[in-house]
Amino acid sequence: MKKRILILCTGNSCRSQMAHGFLQSFDKNLLVFSAGTKPAEKVQPMALNVMSETGIDLSEHTPKNVSEYLGQEWDYVITVCGGANESCPMFTGRVKNRLHIGFEDPSEAIGTPEFIHSEFLRVRDEIKKRFYDFYLQELKPQLY
Repeated sequence: MKKRILILCTGNSCRSQMAHGFLQSFDKNLLVFSAGTKPAEKVQPMALNVMSETGIDLSEHTPKNVSEYLGQEWDYVITVCGGANESCPMFTGRVKNRLHIGFEDPSEAIGTPEFIHSEFLRVRDEIKKRFYDFYLQELKPQLY
């Protein structure tokens, strides 16, 4: 039985896209979607770059508005906004499980190109680890 998972953020251009890519790569039996309350025009180029380094291609992804998914049924809705200064979207609807797995926003990093790149790598690796743990502990036992 496939699990339907929606990953939410504000812009749906960076963290939610990376989480979407990783979670989908862990298991093809997961139906993963991502969206934002104020979707950006495109996926953050540095997010595309650091994900391609892992073999995951997000170049076909586009930020989506959460309103596209409001009437649907979800096994999990997961918010990934980081700090308290960010407005994480509220999602009402037919949701079996709501979770928050927060991450800092690397697109807000300020400094040299090397530092900004290192922040994207750090957050990417944190997203991969925490979502893989979530997959192993929560999702995989339900799928098999």
